[in-house]
Amino acid sequence: MLMIRTLYVMCFACSTPRLFSRFGVNYLFAPWISWLLLLQSAPFVAPKEVSYLVLWWIFAVPVVALDVKIYGQWFTKGKKFLSTVANPTSQISVIGNLVGAQAAANMGWKECAVCLFSLGMVHYLVLFVTLYQRLSGGNRLPAMLRPVFFLFFAAPSVASLAWASIAGAFDTASKMLFFLSLFFFTSLVCRPALFKRSMRRFNVAWWAYSFPLTVLALASTEYAQEVKGGIANVLMLLLSALSALVAICLTVFSLLNPKMLLPDNDPIASLHIDSPIS
Repeated sequence: MLMIRTLYVMCFACSTPRLFSRFGVNYLFAPWISWLLLLQSAPFVAPKEVSYLVLWWIFAVPVVALDVKIYGQWFTKGKKFLSTVANPTSQISVIGNLVGAQAAANMGWKECAVCLFSLGMVHYLVLFVTLYQRLSGGNRLPAMLRPVFFLFFAAPSVASLAWASIAGAFDTASKMLFFLSLFFFTSLVCRPALFKRSMRRFNVAWWAYSFPLTVLALASTEYAQEVKGGIANVLMLLLSALSALVAICLTVFSLLNPKMLLPDNDPIASLHIDSPIS
């Protein structure tokens, strides 16, 4: 996961204007999200250790700094208003805050966790409404980048896990967020024609399928452990199997098409590039 996201950022970084386009700028959050996820899953770093605390600060501070930059532009700069730049990749910024909140909650830093969680969720609500209304920014998503529509259920899935870490249990709020993500997943799966053009040829944007499915499977696992029902267990198994299958297939496709991960095959290289952010 870290390797793929780093490669993706490198693809954008090879052209500064692309990096700071309305699509590329959101991937600045990707390396820090990956590091925070790896920090939480590392078996040799316990949440109560000093090394965990230091690493959390190293990875979380850039997320907050990017928040100040990007969220500030959404309501202060005419050409960078949210209604003109919003697209599904904008949800990566929300995921960054939620992952940081979950990592903070694991340390027992509830206040920091709630702060990051509230920051992410407030902007998620505003962003979701903007995208749902199909304003100008959301209508310009190229066909080859349509896999990023899966981020619609990634954000509430991560939010359900983050809130479960804050609350100490997969409570009603976490279940509501999980059900929301499950609804978005079902809605997208029922519309395969939406992804038809993007699936004609493999490109690095296909990796946008993997992370959302993984966090949805993790949320379903927490839900199954909480309710202990047959249907919940079946749902957990199905989503986990699907997540593993997609990850394996994407790995195989990437190994068979290594050149597609290089900057020359950047999926947005041929698109109109917005003016850089300032």
